[in-house]
Amino acid sequence: MEEEIDRSRAFAKDVKRIVVKVGTAVVTGKGGRLALGRLGAICEQLAELNSDGFEVILVSSGAVGLGRQRLRYRQLVNSSFADLQKPQTELDGKACAGVGQSSLMAYYETMFDQMDVTVAQMLVTDSSFRDKDFRKQLSETVKAMLKMRVIPVFNENDAISTRKAPYKDSTGIFWDNDSLAALLALELKADLLILLSDVEGLYTGPPSDPKSKLIHTYVKEKHQEEITFGEKSRLGRGGMTAKVKAAVNAAYGGIPVIITSGYAAENIAKVLKGLRVGTLFHQDAHLWARVVDTTSRDMAVAARESSRKLQALSSEDRKNILLDIATALEENEKIIKAENDLDVAAAQEAGYEESLVARLVMKPGKISSLAASIRQLAEMEDPIGRVLKKTEVADGLILEKTSSPLGVLLIVFESRPDALVQIASLAIRSGNGLLLKGGKEARRSNAILHKVITDAIPKTVGGKLIGLVTSRDEIPDLLKLDDVIDLVIPRGSNKLVSQIKNSTKIPVLGHADGICHVYVDKSCKVDMAKRVVSDAKLDYPAACNAMETLLVHKDLEQNGVLNELIYALQANGVTLYGGPKASGKLNIPEAKSFHHEYSSKACTVEIVEDVHGAIDHIHQHGSAHTDCIVTEDSEVAEIFLRQVDSAAVIHNASTRFCDGFRFGLGAEVGISTSRIHARGPVGVEGLLTTRWIMRGKGQVVDGDNGVAYTHKDLPVLERTKAVENGH
Repeated sequence: MEEEIDRSRAFAKDVKRIVVKVGTAVVTGKGGRLALGRLGAICEQLAELNSDGFEVILVSSGAVGLGRQRLRYRQLVNSSFADLQKPQTELDGKACAGVGQSSLMAYYETMFDQMDVTVAQMLVTDSSFRDKDFRKQLSETVKAMLKMRVIPVFNENDAISTRKAPYKDSTGIFWDNDSLAALLALELKADLLILLSDVEGLYTGPPSDPKSKLIHTYVKEKHQEEITFGEKSRLGRGGMTAKVKAAVNAAYGGIPVIITSGYAAENIAKVLKGLRVGTLFHQDAHLWARVVDTTSRDMAVAARESSRKLQALSSEDRKNILLDIATALEENEKIIKAENDLDVAAAQEAGYEESLVARLVMKPGKISSLAASIRQLAEMEDPIGRVLKKTEVADGLILEKTSSPLGVLLIVFESRPDALVQIASLAIRSGNGLLLKGGKEARRSNAILHKVITDAIPKTVGGKLIGLVTSRDEIPDLLKLDDVIDLVIPRGSNKLVSQIKNSTKIPVLGHADGICHVYVDKSCKVDMAKRVVSDAKLDYPAACNAMETLLVHKDLEQNGVLNELIYALQANGVTLYGGPKASGKLNIPEAKSFHHEYSSKACTVEIVEDVHGAIDHIHQHGSAHTDCIVTEDSEVAEIFLRQVDSAAVIHNASTRFCDGFRFGLGAEVGISTSRIHARGPVGVEGLLTTRWIMRGKGQVVDGDNGVAYTHKDLPVLERTKAVENGH
C-alpha cells in the first residue's frame, strides 16, 4: 500500500480559503431531480466551515440536468396524446441551462438561509476570463464577499456560452466546471481545492472493476500512464478524466487538490482534518517518501506467500526463528522502552483515559517476560503437520487428518504493544502469515517492535510474513479481502469488535466484553476469598480477565465477611458500585448497569441468594468470558463449574489465570468467547485448521464397484518415531 502521508502537512500553509466543486452526479439523483438529502448535507458542512472562519467558494454543476428535468415535465404537461406518440426531440442544452440555473440557485438560497448564511450567484463564461480587467474585478468582488462571510456560488453560464455544444466542446480557457474550479482556485489564490464526485477518488481503472485500486496520492510521473478511465459521467460533462486534468493543473500551480466522494458524510471535514480520504494531488508528491506499489491485497498476498516459505522450513528452523526473535527483543530492550516512553508521554498529554494509558505502558521486566514466553513457545511440539487421525479407507488406501495453518490472519488491536509480540510469535509458530494494525497511541512502540521482529526473520522467508498496517484508513479495504485473509481477530473495545464484525465477511474471532465475575459462596475460606477477589481486581485492572463484578452469598452479609471483602478492595483504592441489593446495605452508589467493563480500579458488588442466583446473574449480565467461584463446598463448586456457560470457569483461583501464557499455551492472540473454532485463550491450536492427506496405490472410484471399504482406525505414530521409521 502507499506509504502514509500526513495530509495536514501536505498543505503548504494553514488552510483558509477553500474552493469546493460539486459534480452533477452529486447534485442530482434519479430522473435529474435534486438529491436534496445529499446536497443538504454538503451545504451543512460548508455553512459550518463558514462559521468557523474559513472562506468558502462553491462551484456547482447540475443546472443543465435540473433544467432538462423541469422542461421535460413542462413538455409532458403541455403535450396531447397525439404529441406523445411522435418521436421526442432532444431539448436544447442552453435552454435547459437557463431554466436550471435559477432553480439550482433557489435551492442554495433556501438551504443556506436556514443556516443563516448568505450566498451569491456568480455566472461566468470562458470568454470573460480573456479580459484582464474582468479577472481583476472578479477577484475584488469575491474578496469583498468573503470578507462579509458570503459564499459565492459559481457556475458556467451555459445559457449564453459561445460554445455550440457544452457537452462536447472542450476548447477555451476552461471547458467544464472542474476546470472552472481549478481556474478559480488559482485565480483567487485558494489554499485548497476539493472536487466532490460520485466515487471515492481516483482509481487505477474503472471503479466498477474489482481489480481497480484507489490511489491515495497521485504522482504524475508514476500514475499518468497507468490509469485506465471508464466511461464519463452520464449526467455531467467530463467525468473523472476531466477531474484529473483539472486537479493536475491546479496542483502544479501550487494548489493542493483532493478528489473524493460527495456521497459520504463529513468528507469535507475529514479532508480538513488531514484524514486520508479520496485522492490527493500535490506538486511535491514525487518528492515525498517513496510510494510503495503495495495495496492492501498485495500485502495480504505477500504474507501468504511468505507463510508458505515458512511452512517449507524444517521444524528446527522455525524454532530457531522464534529463539532469534526472543534474543533480538532483549538486545533492543533500551530502544523499545524509549519508544514506548514517548508513546506513553504523548497519550498522557493527549488526555487519554487512565485505563488506556495503563495498557500502553511496557513495565520493567515486560521484555524479559515476552522473551521467556517466546522461548516457551519455541520449545513446544511443532504444531504443523501433526497427524491427528489415521484411517485405512480400503486396502492400501490410507487417509490422514493433519494439522495445518489457517493462512493469513488480520489482527486489529488497541493500546497494548506487547500484544504485537505475542501475536507475531504465535503466527510464526503456527506457520501463518500476519497483518497487524495497532492503535495510533502505540504507534512508536509497534513500529520498533515490528522492525526488531521482522529483522530477525531470515531472508528465505522474508519480513513480509508480518505486515504492519499504519493507517486506520486501510482497515475497510483489508476487511473486504475475504478471498485472501482467512481470520480476523480484533482485540480492543466493544465498539471496535462490533464494528469489525459488522464490516466483513471474513470469520471474526474474539470477544466484545470482559465482564468477569467472582462469586464468593457462604462456605468460603475468608482469607482465600480476600486474596482471590483482590488479585482478580487489582493485579491488572485494565485486563479483559479482571473482575468487574463481585457476587456475594447473602449469608456473608450477616457474618461480616462481606464487609471484610469490601474493606480489602476499598483499602487498595477500588471504587465500588452496588446492585439494587448491595448499594443500600453498603451505602455505595448504585451501578448504572451490571453489563459494564470498568477496566480500572472500580467494580460492581451485588448480593445473591445462592450459587443458582449467582449463575443466573452471570448468564444474564456476563459476557461468557471468565467467571470464578470461591467455595469449600465441592458440590456447590461442581454445580458452578458445570452450569456457568463461559469460555473459562475457575474454582478457588483468580480470574487473571485465564491467559495463554499462564495456561501453558506459550502466548495468546486473544481470548475468544465464540463457540465456533476456538474458545477461551487462543494459542497455537486456535490458529490451526486441518487438511486431509490420502496415499494410495492406483485405486479409482468407478462407482464404488470393486472397492472394499474397511474404514479402519490406525495407530498414530508419535512424530519422532514416524521420522525414525521414514514416514
